[in-house]
Amino acid sequence: MRGEIVSKIADIAAHEWDACLPDEVENHAYYVACEGLSGLRFKMGAIRVVSGTSTIAVAPFMSLDYRLDMSLKGALRSFTDRLAAFAPKLLTLRALALGSPFAERCHLGVDRTLNAQDQQRAVTLLMETLTDHGKSISASLVGIKDLAGPEDDKYASSLRQLGFARMSGLPVAITDLPYETFDEYLASLSVKLREHMRRRNRRRSAVRFELREDIRGLEAEIHALYQSTQAQSGEDYGDLEDLPPGYFGAIQQALPGRALFALYWVGSTLAAFNLLLIEENRVIDKYLGMRYPLAREHNIYYLRWMDAVSYCISNKIGSLQDGQTAYREKLRLGAHLVPSGIWFKHRNPVVNFMLRRISPFLAFDRADPVLRGLSRE
Repeated sequence: MRGEIVSKIADIAAHEWDACLPDEVENHAYYVACEGLSGLRFKMGAIRVVSGTSTIAVAPFMSLDYRLDMSLKGALRSFTDRLAAFAPKLLTLRALALGSPFAERCHLGVDRTLNAQDQQRAVTLLMETLTDHGKSISASLVGIKDLAGPEDDKYASSLRQLGFARMSGLPVAITDLPYETFDEYLASLSVKLREHMRRRNRRRSAVRFELREDIRGLEAEIHALYQSTQAQSGEDYGDLEDLPPGYFGAIQQALPGRALFALYWVGSTLAAFNLLLIEENRVIDKYLGMRYPLAREHNIYYLRWMDAVSYCISNKIGSLQDGQTAYREKLRLGAHLVPSGIWFKHRNPVVNFMLRRISPFLAFDRADPVLRGLSRE
């Protein structure tokens, strides 16, 4: 086995990448479309492990300036913002990490035909190669963004043996939908919430719903709605949440038949959109954009949820993945949370020791009151 740094994901053959990450809609074509966008504020690349002439492990990576206080909120974040303005280098580290801002989890793919020992060896070599590349580009921090679910558990021992530490990232909300009809799904909710949803559904007469693949002519408006919603959220994850202009049009072209846009019109005004990425047994509710206050007045947040659930049930798709925000509402609507981990190692042993000690206070789930409550429980 040998590890290789590849400057562009496009330089890896699509069949090799997708063989390591089968059945993913965020596949080789998706990442190639993302790395082709202009205006990116971080550098994308790929890493792979080769055995003989076969690619047996792949992952995207990014290099960026990472703010250590990115997870903080409120008065504490205001204080660190002032501190960063006074001393920018104090809170910002040059980082190299597996993962991508364009995905809620790290797509670390390993050939499933390998035995368990060789899979661990491949991941170890992947991280050793990433660490060496970090030294060559003077990245002080090396790690993984959002290693989720089974992979987080599976490779934890190997990562710790390499000196990486883990802190909690933002979990992903998943709603399982083993229902034959939408009414069966509603019956799974509390009586109060069930009536709440039905009332909102009865008021949708003023809203025109449209599901389409082709958004030519609407790209700029859709992007503006996304930016408006991000501004309303109050979250600030810097380069990790900024979508460059052209993203939505590029994804539409890269994933024909698998990227659907749910559009919500009030009269001739586009009030909201919802980008859905379609897999065989999962729909990824990828991005949402709403025009305020119009979308709120017409309850479009709930309408788009009901439409996404209805799409899954009518197409016999077993689960809906709905991002890393608004956990309280998603839990009420039937979701469960899949944890994710952020793994890191600083090149300087002293700084690494300090970061390991303070990382629990910088964990992303600590900043969310719902997640803090769940953690205490």
